[in-house]
Amino acid sequence: MMASEKTPLLLVEDDTSLAGSLADFLTQHGYDVDFAYNGASGVELARHNDYAVIVMDVSMPVMDGLTACKRLREDYAVDLPIIFLTARDTLDDKVAGYSSGGDDYLVKPFAPEELVCRLEALRKRRRFSGSQDVTAGKMKIYPTRCQVEYAGNKLELRGTTLKILTMLASSAPQVVSQEALAAELWSDGEPQSKPLRAYVYRLRQLLKDCFGHAFIETVYGKGYRFEYPD
Repeated sequence: MMASEKTPLLLVEDDTSLAGSLADFLTQHGYDVDFAYNGASGVELARHNDYAVIVMDVSMPVMDGLTACKRLREDYAVDLPIIFLTARDTLDDKVAGYSSGGDDYLVKPFAPEELVCRLEALRKRRRFSGSQDVTAGKMKIYPTRCQVEYAGNKLELRGTTLKILTMLASSAPQVVSQEALAAELWSDGEPQSKPLRAYVYRLRQLLKDCFGHAFIETVYGKGYRFEYPD
């Protein structure tokens, strides 16, 4: 693969030895790797460069990975796939990673081949998901513009909240299971409850604040459904 064909990737990792070995492996598998050694530098590079994906450690100096990810999502609307690397493997740690805006979570130590597989899965899902405009009743969803329109008002949505709304609106009036949503949002199909509920709660609040209606109905024991206003 020629250098011009390589996929641009940002690696944010304060362990220089690990960063070097990962970069060598990723380069051999078609990635053009850029480095940052703390979360603050990672944020600046991600804001000003066109990467296809970000690999980010969680525990770092200056700014940790969770804070960096949240800042990219909320302050700068950076909607690139982000996969976390961390030695923390409890459910609460994973919940924190997904809730901060991460797309995947890989626990150290790991085989670099697994990282490449997860990166490819993230990129493939991103290429083939959510590019078509969606109409649900009087609501219009424009995924490529990150915009939702209803009753003369407009709302900007990005990342996971936009994906959830698009999936539910596309499937209306059918119920979409938690498992189906998780499989689409996270490459390993996890988690299926806490982070998903947090995203749905935030989505409802954003929709209600802008349009006066939450639109998302919980069907207990089954999943979620796009709810048309009366």
